[in-house]
Amino acid sequence: MGSISTAGEAVARIAYLSSDVVVSVQPSLAADSDFSLPLRALQKNKTAGVVARELPEVLTVRENVDPLLSVFQPIRAGKLTSVTTTSAILVKSIPHLYKLAQYPVVLHVSVQPEGFPDFSDITSIRNSGFTFLQSETLLQVQDIALTAHALAIKSGKGVIHFFDTGAVAMSKEVPYENKELVKAVLDVDAAAAFQHSKSDETTLYADDGRTPTLSVARSQATVAHGAPAGPVQPTDTVKSLSLPDRTSTRASSTGSSRRESSTASGQSSSSATTVESLASKPVSSEDIYRFATQIWANIKEATGRSYDAFEYTGPAKAESAVFLFGADTALFADEMDSADSEAYSNAGLITVRMYRPWLGASLAPLLPQSIKKIAVIEQVRRKTTRWGPLLLDLLMSLKSTSAGPSIVGYQLGYINEKTVQQALRGVFQNLLSDSPVQNLQVGNMDGPKPDAVKLEQPALENAYLKILNQVFGEKLYVANQLGKQHAGISNDISSSPEYGFGSLIARKEHRTRFVEEVRAASKSNAFITNAPLQWLSKWALEAGNGDKANELASEVIARLSNDGSPLATELLSSKQLFFNESPWLIGSDAWAYDLGNSGVHHVLASGANVNMLIIDSTPYSERAAADAARRKKDIGLYAMNFGNAYVASVAVYSSYTQVLEAMIEADKFNGPSVVLAYLPYEKENDSPLTVLQETKKAVDLGYWPLYRWDPHGDEKGEPNFQLDSERIKKELEEFLARDNYLSQLMKRHPDFSPNLASSYGTEVRQLQKRKAKDAYSKLLDGLAGDPMTVLFASDNGNAENLAKRLANRGKARGLKTICMAMDDYPLEDLSGEQNVVFLSSTAGQGEFPQNGRAMWEAVRDSTDLDLATVNFAVFALGDSHYWPRKEDKIYYNKPGKDLHTRLETLGAKPLTGCGLGDDQDPDAYQTGYAEWEPLLWQALGVDKVEGIVDEPPPMTNEDMKIQSNFLRGTIEEGLNDTSTGAISASDQQLTKFHGTYMQDDRDLRDERKAQGLEPAYSFMIRCRLAGGVATPKQWLQMDEISTTLGNETMKLTTRQTFQFHGIVKGKLKPAMQAINRALMTTIAACGDINRNVMCSSLPQHSEYHKQVHAVSQKISDHLLPSTTAYHEIWLEDDETKKKRQVAGNAVVDDEPLYGPTYLPRKFKITIAIPPHNDTDVYAHDVGLIAIKGSDGQLEGFNLLAGGGMGVTHNNKKTYPRTGSMFGYVAKEDAHIACEKIMLVQRDHGDRKNRKHARLKYTIDDMSVDVFKGKVEELWGKKFGEPKSFKFDSNIDTFGWQKDEHGLNHFTFFIENGRIEDTADFPMKTGLIEIAKVHKGEFRLTGNQHLILSNVSDDELPMIKELMKKFKLDNTNFSALRLSSSACVAFPTCGLAMAESERYLPELITKLEGTIEEAGLRQDSIVMRMTGCPNGCARPWLAEVAFVGKAFGAYNMYLGGGYHGQRLNKLYRSSIKEEEILEIMKPIIKRYAAERNEGERFGDFVIRMGYIKPTTEGKTFHDDTAEVESDEE
Repeated sequence: MGSISTAGEAVARIAYLSSDVVVSVQPSLAADSDFSLPLRALQKNKTAGVVARELPEVLTVRENVDPLLSVFQPIRAGKLTSVTTTSAILVKSIPHLYKLAQYPVVLHVSVQPEGFPDFSDITSIRNSGFTFLQSETLLQVQDIALTAHALAIKSGKGVIHFFDTGAVAMSKEVPYENKELVKAVLDVDAAAAFQHSKSDETTLYADDGRTPTLSVARSQATVAHGAPAGPVQPTDTVKSLSLPDRTSTRASSTGSSRRESSTASGQSSSSATTVESLASKPVSSEDIYRFATQIWANIKEATGRSYDAFEYTGPAKAESAVFLFGADTALFADEMDSADSEAYSNAGLITVRMYRPWLGASLAPLLPQSIKKIAVIEQVRRKTTRWGPLLLDLLMSLKSTSAGPSIVGYQLGYINEKTVQQALRGVFQNLLSDSPVQNLQVGNMDGPKPDAVKLEQPALENAYLKILNQVFGEKLYVANQLGKQHAGISNDISSSPEYGFGSLIARKEHRTRFVEEVRAASKSNAFITNAPLQWLSKWALEAGNGDKANELASEVIARLSNDGSPLATELLSSKQLFFNESPWLIGSDAWAYDLGNSGVHHVLASGANVNMLIIDSTPYSERAAADAARRKKDIGLYAMNFGNAYVASVAVYSSYTQVLEAMIEADKFNGPSVVLAYLPYEKENDSPLTVLQETKKAVDLGYWPLYRWDPHGDEKGEPNFQLDSERIKKELEEFLARDNYLSQLMKRHPDFSPNLASSYGTEVRQLQKRKAKDAYSKLLDGLAGDPMTVLFASDNGNAENLAKRLANRGKARGLKTICMAMDDYPLEDLSGEQNVVFLSSTAGQGEFPQNGRAMWEAVRDSTDLDLATVNFAVFALGDSHYWPRKEDKIYYNKPGKDLHTRLETLGAKPLTGCGLGDDQDPDAYQTGYAEWEPLLWQALGVDKVEGIVDEPPPMTNEDMKIQSNFLRGTIEEGLNDTSTGAISASDQQLTKFHGTYMQDDRDLRDERKAQGLEPAYSFMIRCRLAGGVATPKQWLQMDEISTTLGNETMKLTTRQTFQFHGIVKGKLKPAMQAINRALMTTIAACGDINRNVMCSSLPQHSEYHKQVHAVSQKISDHLLPSTTAYHEIWLEDDETKKKRQVAGNAVVDDEPLYGPTYLPRKFKITIAIPPHNDTDVYAHDVGLIAIKGSDGQLEGFNLLAGGGMGVTHNNKKTYPRTGSMFGYVAKEDAHIACEKIMLVQRDHGDRKNRKHARLKYTIDDMSVDVFKGKVEELWGKKFGEPKSFKFDSNIDTFGWQKDEHGLNHFTFFIENGRIEDTADFPMKTGLIEIAKVHKGEFRLTGNQHLILSNVSDDELPMIKELMKKFKLDNTNFSALRLSSSACVAFPTCGLAMAESERYLPELITKLEGTIEEAGLRQDSIVMRMTGCPNGCARPWLAEVAFVGKAFGAYNMYLGGGYHGQRLNKLYRSSIKEEEILEIMKPIIKRYAAERNEGERFGDFVIRMGYIKPTTEGKTFHDDTAEVESDEE
């Protein structure tokens, strides 16, 4: 058993075991409290509680956001709730305490500041209705914390347990709590009764009379209160101790002190002897004491440690005593025990264990009657009366008779071991004098200065403040901004919204007076010059006109500054008031409670022109959205119903543009404005990625709708209400239209309730499952044969296709078959099935795919599922080499194996053993399946059925292409289908040829599924932009498309073009048309066709670049497909379409280059211009290396063929390949040579196995010479001998460069190609402003960066000024970051197995410290990351690469060539961040110390033996640094 060394840990453990919810209050979410670390550890370890029905929930709350507000929801929902906090929050929380005292809430309070605590925080709230218990030692902390929870449960009332963590006796280690004792002491039945109750209270301030009550015999219900709680031990039985026995300390509550102790027993007996009717009576002080006594009796029986309301230690005939409150009891006890002073040799020590209720009647009998004087020592620094609060309590208790002892009060300052003797002697010297002085101060009243807790805005919340600063600049005035100095006002008060509102009112009045002063000054003769008069007059006339006043303000200030007169100086002292400010208050979602009494109400009721930014940081969760009581009152609806306010609901991680619009509109609105800003986080150091994902869920599912409300909108001809969350808008409109009842319900209860929508979604999901199952059953009713239900869980379609094929085969054998996804099946029907077959693939680290996870979790966790009559079979699909390390082999086919075992445990009978399909077998999973399926038919008795018709072969991509009528398919019909956001599977393949992929937002899959919604489908569009060159006008057009039709961001891709994400189906056609209006196209940007042709950017030599770029454009145009389907589907207007259809579709397409089946797979061409291989020329199907003639002009190209990046994890038949040198071609022949290579690939590429269909495999199968011969034969020409060239790097050169014409070019660092605005970096806006004035061109690079090209010297100052304004001139990044690249991956890429674009920047940040330390900040190391092995960011050529294997896990590759000429090789498999850092940091340090002059990282790791070089693609899997284990 472990031990506990701090009070915080002791309390945290008891609170966690004894609660459903623990509210952990921290100074900030980035700084831990005494309690937070142990609470977090318990939560992380999933430690079970004693009373919680599920795992206890730990809710972390900041100290300065009214933390006790977070208690109301769970306690009213029947959850036993405790709080761990410092005393700093208590006084500010008084309005809540009176209410919470009537609930079984426990507050564990560490009295602060540590070392010199001020117990006035406790005494100030002593009458709030709580029971107060005090601990003085670590063992007491454990016992009294448990007492507090047991007492709260038993009494139904709140308990505050307080203690000084810095006390001497807190330093002694104690063992962990006894969990059996915790169970025994807590009244689990009473806890369960409370958990099944639910309060209907909704208000915080109005007293609705809630009072905890007890059921008692009716005759006892009216007994007067106030009598002693029970008989007490007579004091004359206490024996006096001799002086030598008084030697041990009083630090322990176990009774180890050898000074005799007497306590009030407090035992009360029942007088009921007959059966009576019961009545309710309020819980009284006597009841509380009785309960506490019972609890303490249980603790004593188990531990021997005794407690009571008061404790006395000392001689039985003591003449004086010290009553300590707040002081370090052990410090005084040790001194009294060890001292030889006669002054306190006959003195006792009194402490209070139960401070409230104050049981004064039981104190007098406890004390020896011989006591004549009592010194009351209180560590209470803020006294509200002349006398100390404990002194007053004691006087009331002991002065009922004239014979009582005299009582002298003392105020205790800071003391320690060195000063306690002097302090105690001073106390007794005064106490024993004839005329003792009252309120004598003892010790140092100033004490040590505590470390000031600096209130800081959480870094994440700074996002909104930065936007305010960006938008309003000097105009911005945040009245309650943290860190502002307000004379005589503490920061925690001045930062409150209430204080801010008051200061804004005062400031507005000040400005009104200032305007009058300016008007008077404009008519004055007190200025030295006449210049100020005219400008002051102008300004005074426009003072109420914001924009005009701000324009004039600078001029007025300038004239006054030059004048120098006393009046000018006086006006300049308030110069900020010349500006018409944008006044803002910043508050938290704490304002959402009891709005009629909140700061929001006061601002709205005032009608003042004040803007409120209210930040809600509560993370979205499915439970929170489903529980109406969980959501706070809706501030937005409250403000809208008020009628006079502008209201907006925004989320910076959902729509930056909408945040800007809302803030600007709020500022312009003449009246109160409320901007509700969502920023969900659990901890202040949560990553932006976590915040982004939480935001997306909340917005997408309606928990946080985005909208803007202007009550005067109709006066301007605009809608009052603008809903900006597009997907929700569409779904709500459809939802309300088809269910009038719900719309009426929402009108009657206008909560704008995501709770309604959410609960409806849950019902829809259940209904969908039931309808699907019932529809199947109805279809099968008329059929003979046994039933067979086939359920699948599939990520990539293999398990689904196999399941559907199995069901069809079962049907052919006479079985009644149903086939559906596991999660679509109603689990309640499972026990009634006869035969059930499960097929599941393996996702992540041995996890079920998403469409089977919910059912598996329900089956796994079920305690009452009886499957005794069910027969079952399981077939699992996996890869035995996917997790090569021996310890990870358990992940192989884990879902299927686990399901098979669990079903057997629940009583089901297996029809076969668990079938295992292995991708490493000769026919992959089909090998194992071929053995398993016959066993299934045999078990079902249908193995000998005759006359079974052969199944049609599954439709392949080749079938889809040939049946598509030259890429038409049913795309147009799918676009017109408004019942879904998706298109059919075959159309998903065909639209790739048109430049668009269907995707869904994987961040939202689970939540949308839980709501009964289809996935969040959208489309990615990729432009075809040969050489990556665009005009400024095209840039603006592309930006407009991304903002109005996409997700407000653009991606610059590794294929040197624009890519848009988040385009919903209804906007797909307008987006395509907008791209074509910009004189661009998307055709052939994807698909089995020649894609975008790349070309080096080469800013230093514009003339030469122009020549090479012309060839890239020529190749691109030459290899375009000829089908008119693209024009018909996307560009034709409806009238033309109708005319063509009337004509009978007479047009017959022809594809002279491609034919009706196009190419076997994608085909990519690139051009590199030495010495820069910035397009990775070796990585493409065709790579052209530009050769410059002696005259400096383009002469021709060396041609490489057969490069390619796509790989499948653990499939050694797939590999990346660098292009093979075919030879030299003249520039006039380049497009023809590319065409002939493409045609040979068209005719000889593998059309049966798409994993083997790329040109690289065709060349390796045929050999380079044979393939090259075929090309030359078709071409009628020979390749020439390759000409010499040299590459220096394959990265971009950042910053300014001049070309031969004297024009300037600037390469921007665009991390991973993402163009977006953030609070820190308004990149997208900045590029818009530059594009508006730029006269040259934009060049996109193959490394996802951007070049501003052809800037004249005349333009340069203006461009530089704009770049500086928007932070676009910053290239001061580590060379590692500048040399990095990542693909999109999550959340939109369907192939992604792990994060890439959103994670690589974080990983680099964690490596940069080592890079700096090693002196490598300026040394380029090419690092790339992809979310899957498809290789979009060309990772296989990087010096170090990370390729996603599962969520959070990556394969690590080393040894790529710095010039992009050599493939890397696997170094470690399936490693996570911790391992990545452990591996990389030592290698980086060694590289810095041991590299040769000019040696690149990729060459170094090969020379040092970390990895062997990859000489060609076919050896990529050979000699890897990590040998895969074949053991299971």
